[in-house]
Amino acid sequence: MKTDSEIFEYFQNLNESVSLIRGAFDIDKLKLRLEELEAQSADDNLWQDNKRAQEILRERANIKDSIESFCKLESDYSSSIDLMRCAIDENDQQLFSAIEEELIKLEKQIQYQKTESLFNGEVDNNDCFIEIHSGAGGTESNDWAAMLMRLYIRWAEIYHNFKVEIIEKLDGESVGIKSTTLKIIGEKAYGWAKSESGIHRLVRISPFDSNGKRHTSFASVGVTPVIKDSICIIIDEKDLKIDTYRASGAGGQHVNKTESAVRITHMPTGIVVQCQNSRSQHKNKDEAFKLLKGRLYQIELEKKEQKMAEEYGKKCNIGWGNQIRSYIMHPYQMVKDLRTGYEVGNINSVFDGNIDCFIISMLSPF
Repeated sequence: MKTDSEIFEYFQNLNESVSLIRGAFDIDKLKLRLEELEAQSADDNLWQDNKRAQEILRERANIKDSIESFCKLESDYSSSIDLMRCAIDENDQQLFSAIEEELIKLEKQIQYQKTESLFNGEVDNNDCFIEIHSGAGGTESNDWAAMLMRLYIRWAEIYHNFKVEIIEKLDGESVGIKSTTLKIIGEKAYGWAKSESGIHRLVRISPFDSNGKRHTSFASVGVTPVIKDSICIIIDEKDLKIDTYRASGAGGQHVNKTESAVRITHMPTGIVVQCQNSRSQHKNKDEAFKLLKGRLYQIELEKKEQKMAEEYGKKCNIGWGNQIRSYIMHPYQMVKDLRTGYEVGNINSVFDGNIDCFIISMLSPF
């Protein structure tokens, strides 16, 4: 059993965690906003504007979920504390250990809630695109890009229950991929993924080098939001070059024998987006337009952030040219985020999608 001073410190830390999440959530403010949305949703004229009605109902559902999640978390915490006090009074080490494990789980949930409470940006609740491009190095970098693709798919599906669609994928000559675009579909997908943009570096003994030499590979990751119709992004048709071509890779005779894949080039910015996951050229064009809107929105967002940083006299590291994380497999195993200094020794867990610890350390100020 812990000493009295250790128990006191333990409870003090837990109380601080709950106080922080209550402050971050601002439950009273959320309840007032919910009342406003309830009143708007009861308006008989609500569905005269279908898009506005859907936005109101979506926001109402999100706020309800947030309030219910917090209340359940607070209730579970209170119950665990009561049981912990019983374990201390009865000097029951077994019960104390069991409740301590439960409180560790609750602390993790609290951290998740605290992080999600920061998702207050215009597009933080939206779906997102994750684009991965291999760097120079041929086979090595192509294999690393494929490893990152698997990492993000597993992160999305296993750790957040998001849906993943492969919008396009360009295979490497022998192994791996040169590039891919994933669409992550789920509540707060962009909020969770946005800090992953940057250069990812892998150091390992190459499985493709017969001499067993150590190689360093790079791949870039870019995250852009899926822009909803409520956000106005103006694109002039005359600024676009639209090409169609035959999709590559598996997909059946129809996909590979018709020009269903679409590539859009935005001439003023040089942005190129493409989609080939559907057998319908119309659907691929629509998805490519969504990706283009997301890229243009991201450029404007980065300009604003750059301007704010300059006004405050800070150096702003924005964009694709920044190395954000190193994955080292040799001579030791470690994954380290170079922005926060956060590091993990279990590299296999990270490759299996367990990257929320890096995201939380980057996003959460608590």
